[in-house]
Amino acid sequence: MKVPIKKILFYSGMVLLGLVVVFLVCRVLLNLDALGNTVRGIFGSLRAIVLGCVMAYLLYPLTRFSEQFLLYHKVRKKTARSLSTAFSTFVLLALIVLFAYFIIPQLVFNVPPLIQNLPNMVSDFSQRISDYLTAHGQPTTIITTVSEKITAAFNAWLQDDPLSALVDLAGRVAAAAKSVLNFIIGIIVMVYLLMSRDQFVGQGKKILFALCRKRSTCDVILKHLRAINRIFSGFVSGKLLDSLIIGIICGICLSLLHMPYAMLISVIVGITNIIPVFGPFFGAIPSAFILLLTDPGKCLIFIVFVIILQQVDGNIIGPKILGDSTGLSAFWVLFALLLFNHLMGFWGMLLGVPLFASFYYLLREFINARLRKKSLPLETQEYVHVSGIDEKGSISYLPPPVIEFHPLFRGEDSLWARLRRRLRHPLSPSQDSPPDNPPSDDDPSS
Repeated sequence: MKVPIKKILFYSGMVLLGLVVVFLVCRVLLNLDALGNTVRGIFGSLRAIVLGCVMAYLLYPLTRFSEQFLLYHKVRKKTARSLSTAFSTFVLLALIVLFAYFIIPQLVFNVPPLIQNLPNMVSDFSQRISDYLTAHGQPTTIITTVSEKITAAFNAWLQDDPLSALVDLAGRVAAAAKSVLNFIIGIIVMVYLLMSRDQFVGQGKKILFALCRKRSTCDVILKHLRAINRIFSGFVSGKLLDSLIIGIICGICLSLLHMPYAMLISVIVGITNIIPVFGPFFGAIPSAFILLLTDPGKCLIFIVFVIILQQVDGNIIGPKILGDSTGLSAFWVLFALLLFNHLMGFWGMLLGVPLFASFYYLLREFINARLRKKSLPLETQEYVHVSGIDEKGSISYLPPPVIEFHPLFRGEDSLWARLRRRLRHPLSPSQDSPPDNPPSDDDPSS
């Protein structure tokens, strides 16, 4: 039998391709460190582009709203697109300038004195505890030793080698300059994405329809992408607005309560509030520690205030802003935070909830589609008491569990009446034990 030359070439090419793939896989497995460095280098070079994409995604709702406003007032589409992009860029730069004008001076004026006075604050606090223990006849050796060790370690850190401190400062300055350059490039990328977003969306859909064989598959993919976009945009924008409101409320209330380092603590609380569940604790613990060293009474007031503020945020402000944007229960939010914190660190704490919510949504849609094909109910409560489903699809349910309760005090069948009968006649066969078998006629003792 003669084999066609085309099949020989095809199978030869497949074997060669397989050998190349095996060679590349072995090469990658033997050089994982080099591969990791290469991947990190690629992502480091694309950091400015990623930053621009993130800023464009965050500013897209504002850009879209301003563009629709201008189109409603009969402005040409191209002009409206340019003006809306310029307005969003101006808002971003204005927020950065306001942050630099109000927050950075507070950090500069508060943090260095706080660092310099920290050893004295620790010593004063330990002296208070020692005086309290001495007044009550308790030893103070442990407190004194710990305080001396903390103060010595902190002073050694402050008086480190000047040359190493200078090298470290030069490295930080270089890193800051690189971050500023990445930010400038990111703004340029953001402007380009906002101006040409229709073109990028069209190119993506064009590739999708070209690769998918069925149009229904493209429709399903686009539907799920829109839902994931709603989850991410709703959560991220809502959480940022919620944290801004909490930071402002915290700053106003702490200023009215005459708290030391009010602006610094408000910045810490507002920024850490972006992290769900654990964020308030991350912000409250260092702030309470600073106030504890300064004034323990103020620290107690601050702890009570933070508890009240977080209750207001969790029950009033947060639900009004975020709503049910993720569709996750409290258990799955906690699960997502712990999982993605282990996988991605700090960024996992920030983005773990919307990422897991997207996965949860896709899994829920897949399960619901499978249930629809089998003509089964979709509500979870319908399956709580299900005992089984036969081949015809009919569902059989377990009877609901019934617990027999008796009244406590009223009636002859109450628990109190039974206890009284048991105490009066502890050995009564009619009350406590079943009746004996009646004697039979064949029993000689009868």
